[in-house]
Amino acid sequence: MHEIESRYVLLETYKRDGTAVCTPVWFVSKGGTIYIVTRDQTGKVKRLRNNAGVRLAACGIRGAVNGSWLSGTSEFVRPEKTGEVVSWRDEKYGILARLAKFLSRGRGDLIALAITLK
Repeated sequence: MHEIESRYVLLETYKRDGTAVCTPVWFVSKGGTIYIVTRDQTGKVKRLRNNAGVRLAACGIRGAVNGSWLSGTSEFVRPEKTGEVVSWRDEKYGILARLAKFLSRGRGDLIALAITLK
Protein backbone atom coordinates (compact mmCIF):
# COMPACT_ATOMS: atom_id res chain seq x y z
CA MET A 1 0.00 0.00 0.00
CA HIS A 2 1.26 3.50 -0.84
CA GLU A 3 0.94 6.40 1.59
CA ILE A 4 1.26 9.90 0.19
CA GLU A 5 2.56 12.37 2.78
CA SER A 6 1.42 15.62 1.20
CA ARG A 7 -1.53 17.99 1.16
CA TYR A 8 -1.62 17.91 -2.65
CA VAL A 9 -1.02 15.43 -5.43
CA LEU A 10 -0.30 16.11 -9.06
CA LEU A 11 -2.89 14.15 -11.03
CA GLU A 12 -1.76 13.20 -14.53
CA THR A 13 -4.58 12.35 -16.95
CA TYR A 14 -4.45 11.82 -20.69
CA LYS A 15 -6.08 13.41 -23.73
CA ARG A 16 -7.40 11.21 -26.54
CA ASP A 17 -4.11 11.64 -28.42
CA GLY A 18 -2.13 10.46 -25.36
CA THR A 19 -0.87 13.89 -24.32
CA ALA A 20 -0.47 14.08 -20.52
CA VAL A 21 -2.21 16.86 -18.58
CA CYS A 22 -1.18 17.47 -14.96
CA THR A 23 -3.40 19.11 -12.35
CA PRO A 24 -2.57 19.68 -8.66
CA VAL A 25 -5.54 18.50 -6.56
CA TRP A 26 -6.59 17.84 -2.98
CA PHE A 27 -7.02 14.20 -2.05
CA VAL A 28 -8.07 11.88 0.75
CA SER A 29 -6.58 8.44 1.33
CA LYS A 30 -8.89 5.81 2.86
CA GLY A 31 -8.31 2.07 2.98
CA GLY A 32 -5.59 2.12 0.34
CA THR A 33 -7.70 4.11 -2.14
CA ILE A 34 -7.03 7.73 -3.12
CA TYR A 35 -10.19 9.85 -3.47
CA ILE A 36 -10.43 13.15 -5.33
CA VAL A 37 -13.47 15.45 -5.42
CA THR A 38 -14.07 17.59 -8.49
CA ARG A 39 -16.87 19.01 -10.64
CA ASP A 40 -18.36 16.94 -13.45
CA GLN A 41 -17.72 19.62 -16.09
CA THR A 42 -13.94 19.79 -15.61
CA GLY A 43 -11.37 18.78 -18.19
CA LYS A 44 -9.97 16.02 -15.98
CA VAL A 45 -13.38 14.33 -15.85
CA LYS A 46 -13.69 14.50 -19.64
CA ARG A 47 -10.23 12.95 -20.01
CA LEU A 48 -10.94 10.22 -17.42
CA ARG A 49 -14.12 9.20 -19.23
CA ASN A 50 -11.89 8.30 -22.21
CA ASN A 51 -8.89 6.86 -20.34
CA ALA A 52 -9.02 5.69 -16.71
CA GLY A 53 -5.22 5.42 -16.41
CA VAL A 54 -3.57 8.01 -14.17
CA ARG A 55 -0.33 8.84 -12.45
CA LEU A 56 0.01 10.66 -9.12
CA ALA A 57 2.91 12.33 -7.34
CA ALA A 58 3.08 14.31 -4.12
CA CYS A 59 3.40 17.99 -4.94
CA GLY A 60 3.18 21.52 -3.62
CA ILE A 61 0.22 23.84 -4.09
CA ARG A 62 1.49 24.95 -7.54
CA GLY A 63 2.23 21.45 -8.78
CA ALA A 64 5.99 21.18 -8.13
CA VAL A 65 6.55 17.44 -7.73
CA ASN A 66 8.26 16.43 -4.48
CA GLY A 67 7.64 12.69 -4.48
CA SER A 68 7.76 9.60 -6.66
CA TRP A 69 5.26 9.03 -9.46
CA LEU A 70 2.72 6.26 -8.82
CA SER A 71 0.54 4.67 -11.52
CA GLY A 72 -3.08 3.81 -10.97
CA THR A 73 -6.55 3.37 -12.37
CA SER A 74 -9.45 5.72 -11.69
CA GLU A 75 -13.15 5.09 -11.47
CA PHE A 76 -16.09 7.33 -10.75
CA VAL A 77 -17.58 6.84 -7.28
CA ARG A 78 -21.26 5.92 -7.12
CA PRO A 79 -23.42 9.04 -6.59
CA GLU A 80 -24.73 7.71 -3.27
CA LYS A 81 -21.16 7.58 -1.87
CA THR A 82 -20.00 10.95 -3.23
CA GLY A 83 -21.38 12.83 -0.20
CA GLU A 84 -19.26 10.70 2.12
CA VAL A 85 -16.11 11.39 0.08
CA VAL A 86 -16.91 15.13 0.06
CA SER A 87 -17.23 14.98 3.87
CA TRP A 88 -13.80 13.34 4.15
CA ARG A 89 -12.32 16.04 1.94
CA ASP A 90 -14.03 18.83 3.91
CA GLU A 91 -12.75 17.33 7.17
CA LYS A 92 -9.17 17.24 5.88
CA TYR A 93 -9.09 20.68 4.24
CA GLY A 94 -11.58 22.57 6.44
CA ILE A 95 -12.83 26.01 5.49
CA LEU A 96 -10.75 26.07 2.30
CA ALA A 97 -12.66 23.06 0.95
CA ARG A 98 -15.99 24.69 1.73
CA LEU A 99 -14.87 27.90 0.06
CA ALA A 100 -13.68 26.02 -3.04
CA LYS A 101 -17.01 24.19 -3.20
CA PHE A 102 -18.86 27.52 -3.12
CA LEU A 103 -16.62 29.25 -5.68
CA SER A 104 -16.76 26.36 -8.18
CA ARG A 105 -20.52 25.75 -8.00
CA GLY A 106 -21.13 26.96 -11.57
CA ARG A 107 -18.93 24.21 -13.07
CA GLY A 108 -21.28 21.28 -12.61
CA ASP A 109 -22.13 18.83 -9.86
CA LEU A 110 -19.64 17.49 -7.36
CA ILE A 111 -18.38 14.02 -8.16
CA ALA A 112 -15.71 11.83 -6.61
CA LEU A 113 -12.98 9.75 -8.19
CA ALA A 114 -11.49 6.64 -6.61
CA ILE A 115 -7.93 5.83 -7.65
CA THR A 116 -6.44 2.42 -7.06
CA LEU A 117 -2.66 2.48 -7.17
CA LYS A 118 -0.67 -0.32 -8.79
